[in-house]
Amino acid sequence: MTESRSDNQHATAGDGRPARSQGRRRRSRKPKPVDLWRPVPQLADPRPIVPAEDPTALLRSLGHPPLQGQGTVPEHYMAAVVERAAGLATALAATAGLLAEPAAADDES
Repeated sequence: MTESRSDNQHATAGDGRPARSQGRRRRSRKPKPVDLWRPVPQLADPRPIVPAEDPTALLRSLGHPPLQGQGTVPEHYMAAVVERAAGLATALAATAGLLAEPAAADDES
């Protein structure tokens, strides 16, 4: 009963030495280590964030979702997710003190 070996891990060259299927491998040069804790330059202060008036505009611009036989249900759920994400982003900006003042938002339009 002979077993065929499909992998080269156990193959030998005939004299008991492991067979080498591809000659010697070149040793790759190790990349120079990077100091992750090095000081970095100070970032500029972020600009005030103005919430989107219609967060679903981009979604609508893509057209109807390609889901046959589903009606408008997918559009409704996708719009709900986008509106929820926009609301959470606005709340996060407000808690960080980055939300634009209403007067500043009116001046930019």
